[in-house]
Order: sequence, then C-alpha cells, then structure tokens
Amino acid sequence: MTFKSKNTNSLYTIFVTTLTLLSVLSCKTNATRTYLIEGKKIEVNASYEKNQAIESFILPYREHINNDLDSVLSFSPETLDKSKGEWQSNIGNFMADACMELANPVFLKQQNKSIDIVLLNSGGIRSIIPKGNITKRNAFEVMPFENSLIVVALKGEQIKAMAQHIITEKKPHPLNGLKIVINKDNQIIKILFKEEVINPSKTYYVATSDYLANGGDNMTFFLKNEGVFDLNYKIRNVLIDYFYKYKTIEPSNLQRIIKE
Repeated sequence: MTFKSKNTNSLYTIFVTTLTLLSVLSCKTNATRTYLIEGKKIEVNASYEKNQAIESFILPYREHINNDLDSVLSFSPETLDKSKGEWQSNIGNFMADACMELANPVFLKQQNKSIDIVLLNSGGIRSIIPKGNITKRNAFEVMPFENSLIVVALKGEQIKAMAQHIITEKKPHPLNGLKIVINKDNQIIKILFKEEVINPSKTYYVATSDYLANGGDNMTFFLKNEGVFDLNYKIRNVLIDYFYKYKTIEPSNLQRIIKE
C-alpha cells in the first residue's frame, strides 16, 4: 500500500512545472546580429588652412567683410575710454547720448512716447574708440555682443533705486537724462529729471540693454516695472548709425553725477 501526502503532491507538481519551463526555454533560439564599426583618422593641421580650393572660395567673402569693417565712417578728435573719469567717462557719455538721440524717434513711432532716461553698464563697453578715423570695426569691438535696446517703464521709486545702485557701484555707467547730486560722503542729496525732483508716482521711460532689463549686472530695479518695450535696435547698430550721421563725434562733458 502506498501513501501520498499533500506535501508530496505539491513537490511533485513544482518539479514537473520547473522541468517543463526549462525544456521550453532550452528550445528557444536567440537571434544574434553582428555589427561592423569602422573608423578612420582624419588629421587636421595647418595644411587644411592652406588648401587652395577653400582659400579661393573664401577669399572674396573675406575681402568684402574686411573692406566693409575697415571703411572709415567718422572721426574722433580724442580717444574715448571708459577708464577715464570716476563717475562718468567720455565713451559712456557718447554712448548714452547716441542711444537717446537715435532710439527716441523709434520709440516715439512705436509707442507715441518719448524716452526719458538712458542707462547702460560700463562693463558692456569692451573696447576704446581710438583717436582718429572711426570704422565699423570699432563699433564691433566696443559692442561685440548682440544686445538690443529695451525701453522699461519705471515708477519714480524705482528711479531712486536706480540712482542708488549707480552710486553704490561707483562705476561710470553710461547715463543720460538723469542728474544725481551727492555729497562728499557719496550720499544722494537729490535726483533730478529736467531739473525737477523725481516724482515717486510718475512713470519714466528708461532705455537700456536687454541684458540689464532682465536684471543683469544686479540691476534688479528693472524687474519691478510698469511695462517693457523692445525697440528691435541693436546698440552696436546705434553706434554705426551715429558714425554715419556725424563725420566727427564730440562727446558731451555735461555732468550727470555731481559731487557737492
């Protein structure tokens, strides 16, 4: 007589199931593929630049660009340099004034409003304008970036924050339309727009770069605005247009920051 317990049947079932699965899996054929990867070394050296075919193709374009960049547009009787001056520089005055003069008609046409103030950053000026002939290349050297002019609407309270930032930074930022009077301890006494004290509740339209309008260079006061207007006018192109307009450039010595 043979006895089978429930445990014996369970073990037998597990054994048979496992054996069946192993048999099925052993019959399965795995598809394999063979890939061939080849590479070759391409040497890049000076001879590449001397390839006559490439040089012949590029030469006319290079000459055209160089001729355009080196064409004389205007003349400067002095070197314009941002390092000259404590609170303002001759190149800063020139750039702020040029932006005011040429960008204001654009804003007037777009929005039927006038630009009140121009503020750029000294750090954005990347080169000097040398004494003598001025070329388009000089404009690219001064402004190698693709920064465009933006007009930001600010209340008077933010204009005060702007003035404080300028004085705290102690950098000759290009400025037009605003007069900041400080004492011997560099504390602001008054801030004037067209010889009138800034009105905290009035809206002023400030032209600046797109970089600064977005709070760059710690100019976060631009972020608390009443509106932003893109003039679609690159600062570099403002300079070039100004050079075309005036055969001699003479930066204004008008004081923007006055120390009593």
